[in-house]
Amino acid sequence: MTLAASSIDPAEVARFSAVADQWWDPRGKFAPLHKFNPIRLGFIRDQALAQFGRDGAAARPFDGLRLLDIGCGGGLLCEPMTRLGFTVVGVDASERNIGVARVHALQSGLSIDYRASTAEALIEQGEARFDVILNMEVIEHVADPKAYLADCMRLLTPGGLMIVATLNRTLKSLAFAKIGAEYVLGWLPKGAHDWRKFLTPGELIAMAQGPDFTVEGPFGLAYSPLADRWSRSRDTAINYMITVRRKG
Repeated sequence: MTLAASSIDPAEVARFSAVADQWWDPRGKFAPLHKFNPIRLGFIRDQALAQFGRDGAAARPFDGLRLLDIGCGGGLLCEPMTRLGFTVVGVDASERNIGVARVHALQSGLSIDYRASTAEALIEQGEARFDVILNMEVIEHVADPKAYLADCMRLLTPGGLMIVATLNRTLKSLAFAKIGAEYVLGWLPKGAHDWRKFLTPGELIAMAQGPDFTVEGPFGLAYSPLADRWSRSRDTAINYMITVRRKG
């Protein structure tokens, strides 16, 4: 496996590897992601249906399309994407994360191509491009966000769609996503995020712009403690997403 310096932060990989056995525990360290998943899945599905003109009523609307989940962790998005018909490649720099993902997919009866690898390694190996790339809550953990995002964009096929989700660098995100989530509520492992590495929407959009790409967003996401659920929102002060489309 190639651990290229442009994206891999060994400390970040070690931090998530240490709790890899809890990826599929809805009450464990990754409980917030289990609550977050429905809104992420809905957004991905809606964007992909519109991008590829697929029938939303079909049981497997994305048959024939290839999807890369980069920084896939334990496979929380890979499995539902496979059920929707995508041919899924799940990539993570942590061997332990990939091990957990493979076991759970086997138990679920799903065929998913999991690899302990990186975006840089996929390029070096001459990997074919992908119709959809999911880049979800990863870019704030890499050593060189600009180089990392550029490599991911190289893997996107003409006419393809990439969705990037991350955290904004605001005082609100410092209070709620960092201090609140990690140290007050205990929703995330302490040290899970470095607030200084969060990207503003302007910074992220600037990194993704190019003559062959169209960028849209930011699209905000907000959590309601009373309803205990996430919803789409105009508020991008904490969580947000952008879409990157490669021109055909």
